[in-house]
Amino acid sequence: MIQYDPHKWLDHFFDVRGSLVKEISGRLLAAVVWSVAVVWVDGRWMDLGISSLIHQLVGFALGLLLVFRTNASYDRFWEGRKLWGGMVNECRNLVRLALVHFEGDRDRDLLLRLTRLTALFPYSAMHQLRGTQARYEKAESDHEDFDRLLKAQHAPLAVATEMTTVLRRAHERGAFGEMVLNSLDQNVQLLMGYVGGCERIRKTPLPFAYVVHLRRALFVYCFTLPFALVNTFWWGTVLDVLVVSYVFFGIEEIGVEIEGPFGTDDNDLPLEDICVTIEHNVLSLVGLEAGEREVLAREG
Repeated sequence: MIQYDPHKWLDHFFDVRGSLVKEISGRLLAAVVWSVAVVWVDGRWMDLGISSLIHQLVGFALGLLLVFRTNASYDRFWEGRKLWGGMVNECRNLVRLALVHFEGDRDRDLLLRLTRLTALFPYSAMHQLRGTQARYEKAESDHEDFDRLLKAQHAPLAVATEMTTVLRRAHERGAFGEMVLNSLDQNVQLLMGYVGGCERIRKTPLPFAYVVHLRRALFVYCFTLPFALVNTFWWGTVLDVLVVSYVFFGIEEIGVEIEGPFGTDDNDLPLEDICVTIEHNVLSLVGLEAGEREVLAREG
């Protein structure tokens, strides 16, 4: 995600990165070339002008469709951010409660293992949502099975299962009772619930019929617009088509960009930063140094 100051216009007014200009440049070029051809033919061969009334009526309906498209996409983006915010809170709460209930040095090994698993969980969720493979690279760690967990068919589920196993072992040692066990495991269940919510967003795009109809309407509108403007603006039609196409194609592309917020695009959620924040928070809570942090790398 690109960080910026919304109060400073000139700092980002001419930015290309993240503005989706590159993504829509092909469509814009095609619309401009087509409008040039229409104006040239109209001036040299035949009158191609038509009434602009139909474009005024369709333009209003098209604007409503684009507003709905953008709102639906932003709802998905914000829902994804809320789910990851919940993940941050639950990871902190789980380690916080475990630190209170685990009994001193006797259960220190289980506390550290649970904390490392908690730090590992958001990384496993991030790679699961992106369809990438994570690898555990901490050479000095005695938790060699962490790499096995990350290579599971569903890594977050495998990590969460191991977290519950650690809690059960602590319970069997007498560290806490059944009620505390259920309370701590509730945090683990909520973590899996957040991952499930993210997967729902990732695997359920906007309805195909809506997207296809909107894109067809955009194409027809922008590529017939020169016919409605040529008699009034003549060569100014080219500039008018460029501006209108930039606005309409840009709005549609923004919806495409933010409807899947878990990737690595410029406007996607900063999942790496969130994972690092959770990692620092929970490891520092139990006194682990920065050099002991989990290091994850993506393969392929």
